[in-house]
Amino acid sequence: MQRILALMILLPCVAAAEPRAEYQPLVFLAGHCWKGEFPGGGKTTDEHCFSWIYDDKFLRDQHTVRTPGKPDALGESIYFWDANDNRLEYLYIESDGGSSRGPVTTQEGTLVFPDTTFIQGGKTQVYRSRWQPNGASAYDVLTEFKGKDSWVPGFKLHMELVAGP
Repeated sequence: MQRILALMILLPCVAAAEPRAEYQPLVFLAGHCWKGEFPGGGKTTDEHCFSWIYDDKFLRDQHTVRTPGKPDALGESIYFWDANDNRLEYLYIESDGGSSRGPVTTQEGTLVFPDTTFIQGGKTQVYRSRWQPNGASAYDVLTEFKGKDSWVPGFKLHMELVAGP
């Protein structure tokens, strides 16, 4: 009986393996949900929930955009280590059929998603984004879109911690 109790106590410690060092910039997101409200007073929110999958080999980000009176828009990103290019990358897919893929870098503690192309229904849109931690329980998102001749503001979100372990 004592051996079983000891195993039950130690098992969570063994199961909670440390993620690969390459994922360090994303660790603050893992195991938590974050929510922000889009500007404009329309009460449209974006919620991201991050979880490790496949023995901490990948990080999943499931997100939901909710707008009153409209069906939820769903999306999912899988973050992975690309050993060929020696960099962290993501694959993003969404419920309307769109997708994008690109690298994730860091610059002075900020997650940087460089220019990438979103593809949906034969149309493309180039965008870039930055996620900057804001204290221990929030981060700020800045997304821009490529216009005809320059970058144009897309949206800003202040994402706050809403759930976690």
